[in-house]
Amino acid sequence: MTELSPAVAPGTGTGTAGTADPEALRERAVASLVVARDRTTLLTSCVEEPDLTAQHSPLMSPLVWDLAHIGNQEEQWLLRAVAGQEAIRPEIDSLYDAFEHPRAERPKLPLLAPAEARAYAADVRARALDVLERAAFDGTRLTEAGFAFGMIAQHEQQHDETMLITHQLRTGPPALTAPDPEPVTLFTGPAEVLVPGGPFTMGTSNEPWALDNERPAHRREVAPFFIDTTPVTNAAYQAFIEDGGYTEPRWWAPQGWAHIRAHGITAPLFWRREGRQWLRRRFGVTEVVPAQEPVVHVSWYEADAYARWAGRRLPTEAEWEKAARHDPAGNRSTRYPWGDADPGPEHANLGQRHLRPAPAGSYPAGESPLGVRQLIGDVWEWTASDFLPYPGFKAFPYKEYSEVFFGPEYKVLRGGSFAVDAVACRGTFRNWDYPIRRQIFSGFRTARSQDA
Repeated sequence: MTELSPAVAPGTGTGTAGTADPEALRERAVASLVVARDRTTLLTSCVEEPDLTAQHSPLMSPLVWDLAHIGNQEEQWLLRAVAGQEAIRPEIDSLYDAFEHPRAERPKLPLLAPAEARAYAADVRARALDVLERAAFDGTRLTEAGFAFGMIAQHEQQHDETMLITHQLRTGPPALTAPDPEPVTLFTGPAEVLVPGGPFTMGTSNEPWALDNERPAHRREVAPFFIDTTPVTNAAYQAFIEDGGYTEPRWWAPQGWAHIRAHGITAPLFWRREGRQWLRRRFGVTEVVPAQEPVVHVSWYEADAYARWAGRRLPTEAEWEKAARHDPAGNRSTRYPWGDADPGPEHANLGQRHLRPAPAGSYPAGESPLGVRQLIGDVWEWTASDFLPYPGFKAFPYKEYSEVFFGPEYKVLRGGSFAVDAVACRGTFRNWDYPIRRQIFSGFRTARSQDA
């Protein structure tokens, strides 16, 4: 098994909003790219070649596809678009176009072999670092504040999370290991927190590496509501199961009920009952489901059904962001729940330092001014909202990142997970997926209106 080392180096987040010092930007971009590549190397070197080329689930690409795709995107944006260089391997562009070839079809493509994919990605990276060394970070919107380099670091880290999902789906002995989060005493704080009503600033217009769907900053009015202090735990979710949650249609959206019945779903993905105990498979290890960890690998439909069963609901995306970013004392929106500083290990469970969520109530240094905990890291949190553009949205630098996904087919997730690097996670970051998805590192917390 391969031992994981901390994947978040100090200062590898997107930095203080508005940072303009070229050398500081260059240092941050180099660090972010290096951390991402170290993680990619780990995820693609801890298994033998057959595991790299196999498709472990029709929902996922072979690991070797992700590896070459990472290099190809870096070449297209940093070498061609930023530096104006000629293509290194133009003939492979279509092979690694995510829109041209669905994941289920990718194993049939004439993909680069693992050694060739590694060599290609390494060649691109060496040239990209040379471009970065001479970059002026001005002139075009693509290069301003090092955006293109930050975009590529985020892209690689997003694929690293995807590859970690593939590792969770693969069968066989464990290939990865990591230390567990620090144990904490049972959380005995309030179960919920009141978030005051009124306007707040949602989104951002000055975060240098924020992606297009996070922009622009705009005012949102939110009525007062209560939100769970921590994500919903495995113990709480087990109570829903034991109370017949998966057998009672009144808790489920009609499409969700039809889906779980059609697929025989009776518990979170990777769970199974053995006698009176619930077990789960986690990266090749079978273990007792830990009661105090946030539940993970549940779909939006499951999260929504639990919330209804509990007499509550999922928070809207705007409610989630207000709970995460609103500072009543300063009447402003912060970058993170704890303030504007980049995430540190005391704030959140990020960067694949661990291969599991931390117990509910962990990271008191990362709580919001209102006292809400673990809003960043641990598990992606489903919200009630469809993935839609903000007022004044403009696609940049290409429509296929966000715009083509807008609509009611996708639900928004917020906050990141233990598998997310700090460079690709902030208080404004938006993720989205189909409401049936469960292989992702998804959990949730619930909310209720003040007058409910």
